[in-house]
Amino acid sequence: MAGRFIWRNSLALKPQLARRFYGIIVLSTIVGVVIGFTPIDPIKALYWSAVINGVVSVPIMGLIMFMAVNPKIMGKFIISMRLRVAGWLATAAMGIAAVAMFWFMFS
Repeated sequence: MAGRFIWRNSLALKPQLARRFYGIIVLSTIVGVVIGFTPIDPIKALYWSAVINGVVSVPIMGLIMFMAVNPKIMGKFIISMRLRVAGWLATAAMGIAAVAMFWFMFS
């Protein structure tokens, strides 16, 4: 959030100089502690957050690949053919893993 809203953000800064940044850390810690006192199983929550992250990462990786080869976006820093192949292979592997996960969940 600090990067999105252009807040001062660094653990090297004193809390008085980065109040919103440290506020997010404190709020996140409090939410984590409160979840510990609810019936939510923290291990299951971690598992499902990883599952959601894996599924959501496929379109994000595809978008990043399209951006990485676009000279209008990257200028002279477009990625090499080797990185394109590796990036698309990684994107395909994530996609296959996501499809396989759903296949085995519902079959």
